[in-house]
Amino acid sequence: MMLAFCSFYNKIRNLRQFDFVFLHQRKSMLKNYLSLIKFSHTIFALPFALIGFCLAISQETYAFSWLKLLGVILCMVFARSAAMAFNRYIDKDVDTANPRTASVREIPNGSIKAKSALLFVAINSLFFMGASYLLNTLCFMLSPIALLVILGYSYTKRFTALCHLVLGLGLSLSPIGAYLAVTAEFDLLPLLFSMVVLFWVSGFDIIYALQDESFDKEYKLHSIPVLLGKKKALLLSRVLHFITAGLIIFIGWDYFTESIVFWIASALFIALLLNQHRLVKPDDLSKVNLAFFTNNGIASVLFGILIIVELLFL
Repeated sequence: MMLAFCSFYNKIRNLRQFDFVFLHQRKSMLKNYLSLIKFSHTIFALPFALIGFCLAISQETYAFSWLKLLGVILCMVFARSAAMAFNRYIDKDVDTANPRTASVREIPNGSIKAKSALLFVAINSLFFMGASYLLNTLCFMLSPIALLVILGYSYTKRFTALCHLVLGLGLSLSPIGAYLAVTAEFDLLPLLFSMVVLFWVSGFDIIYALQDESFDKEYKLHSIPVLLGKKKALLLSRVLHFITAGLIIFIGWDYFTESIVFWIASALFIALLLNQHRLVKPDDLSKVNLAFFTNNGIASVLFGILIIVELLFL
């Protein structure tokens, strides 16, 4: 009897150990995939997608719908996951050769296989098209074009220094895409917000690319820092952010003239744009990540929250 009990106890203990290992492996795999797609960077475009959604439902013609909101968020997550994973797949040899990325990116360090990443891209692309189909016919018809832009970006650094603008274009689809999800109609205001995203993202991506100027030259990759050098690249980034600020002011002047909340949101966003240029210098790139992620993440979230409050509650 005692032997039988001990045998049963050992089986239970081994099963619990197996379950613990299995759960640990699954948790580690999830962590790797979230790292692969830089899930935290969703913070850049998602607030602008929500602005596009709220622009639509703030009109009397369109009512709030949880299903529409869920559809917009799912489209954002699936599209961005496909784009980032594809970028990592296409750049696997580049990332392996680059000392900055070789040990931290998932395909070079072996935590995710290249074929698994490509399968992940295919699954997310299909889910994106499926979610867009559930939104409306126009979104579904435009979904292949959106995929072409966001996946095609990964190739652009191989032949043009304008790759930063292509990345900006990909993220700029979020406000107009969310607006179309509700209305199935184009309009000027969400397009203007998309232009804000285009120039804002292009500008800060140039700053981020400063880190790899020497490597990109050696590997014959194209970027604004490679084409112009650090000093002129930073100058161009400032010009793009000046255009961003100008667009925001134009939107306020034409659509939100009497909105104190909009102007507070704009002042904070533009101040944070200026701050990232204070942080990064041609001879000092130590604060690039602070300027790139923290600064722009805070700018996007604050701007998004305040504009949504203005649209829905004031």
